[in-house]
Amino acid sequence: MNSLLKNKLILYCCEALGLGIFMFSATFFDVLIDHPDLFIREHIHSAIIRRSIIGFFMGLTALYILNSSFGKRSGAHINPSVTLIQYRLGNIGSTDALWYVVFQFIGGSMGMSLIYLIMPHLVAHPAINYIVTKPSDAGIFVALILEFIISFLLMTAVLYSNSTKKLSRYTAYFVAALIAIFITFEAPYSGMSMNPARTFASAIVANQWNSFWLYYIAPPVGMVVAELFVLKVLHKELKRVTLHND
Repeated sequence: MNSLLKNKLILYCCEALGLGIFMFSATFFDVLIDHPDLFIREHIHSAIIRRSIIGFFMGLTALYILNSSFGKRSGAHINPSVTLIQYRLGNIGSTDALWYVVFQFIGGSMGMSLIYLIMPHLVAHPAINYIVTKPSDAGIFVALILEFIISFLLMTAVLYSNSTKKLSRYTAYFVAALIAIFITFEAPYSGMSMNPARTFASAIVANQWNSFWLYYIAPPVGMVVAELFVLKVLHKELKRVTLHND
């Protein structure tokens, strides 16, 4: 294997590792905090408080991934929608973008599969349900709109902060804070995906594909609209879309 191909493969594996860690962590903390047979749920009856705790830990997980050596190496997209924006801005070629997405799907699915192998009965419990993202009783339209909004807000924050010198060092912290907020307040309506590969990872392990299509439409559309908003309305010069702090 020549050095160029080896370096490319390392980049792709970094993307797989990032989303794999995220999925493993998301499932682990959901089980730990929200499983009805475990200690925390027995003592914390408020669902919004439990979600805020999960959101806190997932914000920390995102912060770790974004600032890790492997995250900085690949750019820490860990999301096909982010890779799409990176490609649109000319910061990644079409071949690399394709393989980034492939490895994001692989990594997310492996992370979900691993946690399922470790604690299958806990993960499969209806209260956890493989952390599948699906619309609530509020309906598909509400889930679609909210997935669009949170994806728009996340990418707007990333692009605006990374194109503002005084804010660029805080990009990862903005992302972590938004993830925590979205899990706390938005997750009951759509599962808080923002990420087609994240949704796929749960769906393939659970074999549940309820309204799967909306998670392939709302996040990338929301992020593309955010890109156009920051570029055309806020008049920012967009050079990159990496989520780490450099």
